[in-house]
Amino acid sequence: MLHNDQLEHWDREYFFHPSTHLAQFARGDLPHRVVTGGAGCHIEDRNGNRLLDAFAGLYCVNVGYGRTEISEAIADQARELAYYHSYVGHGTEASITLAKMILDRAPDHMSKVYFGLSGSDANETNIKLVWYYNNILGRPQKKKIISRWRGYHGSGLMTGSLTGLELFHNKFDLPLAQVLHTEAPYYFRRQAVAQGEADFVAQCVAELETLISREGADTIAAFIGEPVLGTGGIVPPPAGYWEAIQEVLEKHDILLIADEVVTGFGRLGTMFASDHYGLRPDLITIAKGLTSAYAPLSGTIVSDKMWKVLEQGTDENGPIGHGWTYSAHPIGAAAGVANLKLIDDLDLVTNAGEVGTYLNNAMLDALGPHAHVGDVRGKGMLCAVEFVSDKDDRSFFDASDKIGPQIAAKMLEQDSVIARAMPQGDIVGFAPPFCLTKGEADHIVGATARAVRAVLG
Repeated sequence: MLHNDQLEHWDREYFFHPSTHLAQFARGDLPHRVVTGGAGCHIEDRNGNRLLDAFAGLYCVNVGYGRTEISEAIADQARELAYYHSYVGHGTEASITLAKMILDRAPDHMSKVYFGLSGSDANETNIKLVWYYNNILGRPQKKKIISRWRGYHGSGLMTGSLTGLELFHNKFDLPLAQVLHTEAPYYFRRQAVAQGEADFVAQCVAELETLISREGADTIAAFIGEPVLGTGGIVPPPAGYWEAIQEVLEKHDILLIADEVVTGFGRLGTMFASDHYGLRPDLITIAKGLTSAYAPLSGTIVSDKMWKVLEQGTDENGPIGHGWTYSAHPIGAAAGVANLKLIDDLDLVTNAGEVGTYLNNAMLDALGPHAHVGDVRGKGMLCAVEFVSDKDDRSFFDASDKIGPQIAAKMLEQDSVIARAMPQGDIVGFAPPFCLTKGEADHIVGATARAVRAVLG
């Protein structure tokens, strides 16, 4: 389909695209795509291309595209009440209902939900609450936050610091001094190839203990981690990792923040990954799957333990000095209510577990034997394939070869499948909508195998 392409001119002239090579895009060296519609696991662009979105936008369109139940809930809410704030005890039917629906699904020891707009601002809220908590308890020195290399927790000042990926630090004067990083539970990237999983977990624990000893446990407030590493490579933790890490945190009175922006509301085949891995977090970060990205909304789920201290703090100091204009925005909340109902009605959490397992097994069968496939891994509706130059000695391609981006581009070109080339490695990632069928999973696997053959032989 041909266009009088004023829109492309406007796009390159006026639109600041996030996470984009700005100069290449402005010059026209990067593609321009205007997405116009979607249904199920597919999107369409204005040129009539129909693409299977094997990454659900950015791990977020969990119920799939075109769900009129959510769009109608948004429209109804906008007609009835498009906005009112949630300060000083104000609420809406949608925000109050959604808070209860979240707590009904969250681990039993969680107490309240604070609403924001994005995972980044939710993690900024988390850090402020952690600092407030320790100040109320008379521990003003207990403020440092431990994150992990390759973790992703946002793009703000504090959250960009928590993120353990170079792209989000370079030339931004990050990370800030209060943030410490420890080893990622990335077993495939272990230094000693012969090291077993149990020994690798012990190494991760020992490094954490060393960091705490060096800094002083009385200066460390919290540890933040994604139950499964997302943008850092889609990496499920090795067996026993979370049990061992939690023991260390409990011993040193360090709070646990579970960043469930990606895993929350069903992506692993359980409503929360915290339940899947036996975590008892003090704070849980939610966003993406809360509304399936039909409207912006995020949240911080606060534990009973922390909530009691927050109440104490307001008795001592007056109203808590934290809030966003759009906190608990009624349109986002209405989308969340409809989204969670839809997840239940269609039993999408079960489908995410079953079809996700099918996708991972099929990907392993198809690509595991390939000479340049070092690892096929995943959990639930998350899957990744990591490529190596030599499988025997686990040596990696030079970053300038851009093997991962080449394979993702070939999948789009040959089979109209959207996958994601992950940063800091030749990794192609998949996080499809929960409504994915086994037939669509087969198409993703076939497209990946054909692209790998085209790029690597």
